[in-house]
Amino acid sequence: MTRQDRTAGRRRGGRRGERLMVPEVEFDSYYGRPVVKAPSWQARDIAGYFFLGGLAGAGSVCAAAAQLTGRPHTATALKVSSLAGVSLSAAALVHDLGRPSRFAHMLRVFKPTSPMSVGSWLLSAYGPAAGAAAASAVTGRLPRAGAVATGTAAVLGPAVAAYTGVLAADTAVPAWHGAHRELPYLFTASATAAAAGMALVAGPTAENGPARCAAGLAALADTVVMKATERRLGTVAETYRQGKAGTLLRAAQGLTLAGAAGAVVLGRDRPAAIASGLALLAGSACTRFGVFAAGIASARDPKYTVGPQRERVEQRPR
Repeated sequence: MTRQDRTAGRRRGGRRGERLMVPEVEFDSYYGRPVVKAPSWQARDIAGYFFLGGLAGAGSVCAAAAQLTGRPHTATALKVSSLAGVSLSAAALVHDLGRPSRFAHMLRVFKPTSPMSVGSWLLSAYGPAAGAAAASAVTGRLPRAGAVATGTAAVLGPAVAAYTGVLAADTAVPAWHGAHRELPYLFTASATAAAAGMALVAGPTAENGPARCAAGLAALADTVVMKATERRLGTVAETYRQGKAGTLLRAAQGLTLAGAAGAVVLGRDRPAAIASGLALLAGSACTRFGVFAAGIASARDPKYTVGPQRERVEQRPR
C-alpha cells in the first residue's frame, strides 16, 4: 500500500468513522533490555571533573571581580583554588580516558559542533591563564601579565563552568538529553555556589560581602532550574528523585540552601562563614554526582527511553 493510499484511508476513516488501515505505532524494549547504552564513565572521574571544572571556572570570574573591587586576599585565594580545580579536573578527565595521549589527540582538530572538542580547547586555553594568574598573585611578580591572565581566565570561566552541562546533554542518556535546555544553567548555578563557598572559606570576613550575595542568588537559581528540569522531564524525572541520585540531590538542595542562608545571615562571623562555605561546596558536589547518577539510572532502565517515545506518539494529533 502506498503512502497516498494510507493517507486516503485515514481521511476516509476520519469522515466515515471507519477503522484506520495502519495500526497505531507501539514502542517496546527487546526483552526489557536497555535501549541505549549507559556511558562507561566512572562517577569519581567524570562527576568529579564536572564539579572541579565548574568550581575553577566560576572561581576565576569571582576572583576577577574581587580584584576589581579591592579584595586582594579573596582574589588570590580564588585564583589558587581555580588553578587547583582545573588541574584536578584535567587529571580526572585523563584518568577516565586511560592515557594522556588521548587528550592530546582531541586537540588535533577543532569541531564547533562537538562539546568534547570545544571543551578540550577551552581547558587548554583556560588552564595556562588560570596558572599565570595564580602565580602572579602569589609571587607578586609581573602584575600586568597577571592582570591580563586574570581577565582571560574570567572571560573563559563561564564557558568552562557551563560546557560540561552541554556535554552531558549532547548524549542519548534520557535524564540528560531531556534536560538539554536546563542542564547548562543548573551547572552554572551550582558552580557559582561552589565558588561563593570557596570565597567564604578562604577569604577574610571583611571581604566576603559579594560572596554572600552570590551564594544567595546561586542557591535560588539552583532551586528554580532544578524544578524546571523535573517539570520538563516528566516521567524521566523519577530518576532525579529515586535511588542514589534522589539521595544525593536532596542532600544537595539541603546543603545549598542551608549554606546560602548561613552565608547571608551569619556570614560576618568567621566560623559561620567557613561552615556555610563548606556546605555550599558539598552541595555543589552532590548536585554533580546526583545528576550523573540520574543519567546512568535512566540509561539502564528501558522505560525511560520507551516511555517518553510512547507519550510523544500519543500526543500527536489524530
